[in-house]
Amino acid sequence: MIPNHKGEIPAVLLLLPFLLGIALGLNLLAGANTTWLIAVFAALSIAFVFLNLYYNQLKLYKSRWLGGALIVVILFLSGWIRVIGYSELNNSNHFSKSPAQYLIVKITNEPVLKNGLLRFTANVEARINSGQKATTTGTLLITLKDSSAKNLYYGDELLIPAKYNAVDPPFNPAEFDYKQYLANKNIYYQAFLYQKQFVILNTNAGNPFITCSLRLRRQLVEKLKRNISDTGAFAVASTLILGYKADLSPDILQAYSKTGTVYVLTVSGAQVAIIYLLLTFALSFLNRYKHGRIIKAAIIIAVIWYYALLTGFSLAVCRVAVMVSMVIIGKSFSRYINTLNILAISAFLLLLYDPFFITEVGFQLSFLAVSGLVVLQPIVYKWLKCKNIWADKLWALCSVSITAQVVIFPISAFYFHEFPVYFLISNLFVVVPSGAIMYAGILYLLLPQMPVVSKSIAFILEKTTLLMNKGLTIIENMPYASINKLWLKPAEYILLYIIILSLFYFLYDKKTWLLKLSLFCTLLLCLSLSMKEIDSSRSNSIAWLNLKKHKGMVFKKGNEAIVLTDLKNTDKIFQYSIQPYLDSCQVSNATVYGLNQDINTSWLIKKYDLVQFLNKRIFIFDGRQRNNVPSQKIKTDFIYLTGNPYTGLNVLNSSFDYETLVADGSNSDNLIGQVKQEAENKGSTYKILKRNISLLTVSN
Repeated sequence: MIPNHKGEIPAVLLLLPFLLGIALGLNLLAGANTTWLIAVFAALSIAFVFLNLYYNQLKLYKSRWLGGALIVVILFLSGWIRVIGYSELNNSNHFSKSPAQYLIVKITNEPVLKNGLLRFTANVEARINSGQKATTTGTLLITLKDSSAKNLYYGDELLIPAKYNAVDPPFNPAEFDYKQYLANKNIYYQAFLYQKQFVILNTNAGNPFITCSLRLRRQLVEKLKRNISDTGAFAVASTLILGYKADLSPDILQAYSKTGTVYVLTVSGAQVAIIYLLLTFALSFLNRYKHGRIIKAAIIIAVIWYYALLTGFSLAVCRVAVMVSMVIIGKSFSRYINTLNILAISAFLLLLYDPFFITEVGFQLSFLAVSGLVVLQPIVYKWLKCKNIWADKLWALCSVSITAQVVIFPISAFYFHEFPVYFLISNLFVVVPSGAIMYAGILYLLLPQMPVVSKSIAFILEKTTLLMNKGLTIIENMPYASINKLWLKPAEYILLYIIILSLFYFLYDKKTWLLKLSLFCTLLLCLSLSMKEIDSSRSNSIAWLNLKKHKGMVFKKGNEAIVLTDLKNTDKIFQYSIQPYLDSCQVSNATVYGLNQDINTSWLIKKYDLVQFLNKRIFIFDGRQRNNVPSQKIKTDFIYLTGNPYTGLNVLNSSFDYETLVADGSNSDNLIGQVKQEAENKGSTYKILKRNISLLTVSN
């Protein structure tokens, strides 16, 4: 419900300047010197305490705003300081700032084996240089290609060579920014190791409590696998119950994502709520004793936090664990706390622990969804009055689904660029199966292995999971199941939230200025989207993509595109590096051709290795011309050097009259170095795509 007065939600109001300080620290001045910030923070804090101690003597009741202004600035500075202090790169002892021959690292998470590669994060505890050992700090992402590495676990200490690289930025337009993704987790470097490039120095050197929890989770996962034969059912069940996502296939993940039910694959409030209800029922007998309520509260809180640890401390679980803990403590001492205040306090505590949580999509979606449900769901529920009790319950579920989807739509469109059309059907569909899976799964894991009973419960668990997977797959494949290619600018994202909030508030308060604000922002949003569509339909361009060892050019004319590449459109690299660019350009019709195919359209003609795109001419020079250089000089705008043809610039200059030379990543380092040096000596224009950002040129 919408609060009637700001005094009802003090924690929410105090959280806002703290969030603003974190945001500023992340985006603008993350590397600022903290000395003067801490000095100002300390001075203002002392002033705040002093003014409160002498409140009456100084007659501050005449200037009540002063205390509020001080606390806002203090919280703003505390968020800013926390970000700077938490960033590992700001630590002078970071491993990247000192030379080293070897590093001693400790594994900090459960290693995941996928496609023959073992990946994990590790704290760099020491560096060794010329036989001298020194302590260091920092986190390193390590990938091992070694069959013997399967026996590595959390807490193991390794000696590895100090051969690491900074994480690459996205090289192509609209490509997923993996560098920023890892930076948001305080990881800036990665190492790739092969067989016999590491030595195990110690085992089980991590936190014994976490070690025990991860070992227990592995045992529980194995117990699930023992009686669930279908791999898809096992993957969903282990994810939903234990937060174990290693076996999730892309197809299953896509089915849940495109139907708006991907939250089911995240251990969150639903699981914690079920555990809370079960424990409350099981421990209800303690209420008869003098200190029974406090003992029951302590047991429930301990079990919930252990479950959070068991599932990998996902943000959604941590949020719910904090909230439930506060509610339990409040009930134990007969205190009431506004839900929004509980939500704000849990966000503050999590961000105080790790301010980088604010960059996590899960954190943003989780808190926005719950806030929206608390504030807006009662408004939606009042839209329809049902006399029948079952119809009323169904509408209550619908109102929850509608509210949650509307609230998270802008942020999900901003990050995932799609909207599930049948979200209401899919969300109603998963309610019963997901609840049944949780109850059956918890019962199956708690009971000892019993031949008939365990297999019966596992059978119900497997069939229910298969039913849910099958149903969502059917919904995913229905006509117009999702609206994709939703690429929003930050301003459009903000406008969407203003529209949603003002419209809902109007339905609650009936103030006309709110409706006018909503309509005005809708007009601005439509204008922005229309201008973007017009610009896209009028623009013509050539994108020379960096696909590492592969080749790729995108010729775009309005909303049409031709892709020249050696990749199929189903290839993972195509979907990761080419498709996002096509979607972000609002391309509605894209055709993929191989580099050896001839093309004849109204706006692009390709014959052998010569391409004519509108007023631009491109010659594709690859290994096939190694001994077949053109006899006559060809006039062209671009030469696309690919396939490592081992041709010097002298040969190219004698055979072609060109403006720009583009060399992709399929060429060897030797050839690229040679071409680069010759081009610089002769003053030729060139672009090297290997380990560089792609080239985008405009054509008329």
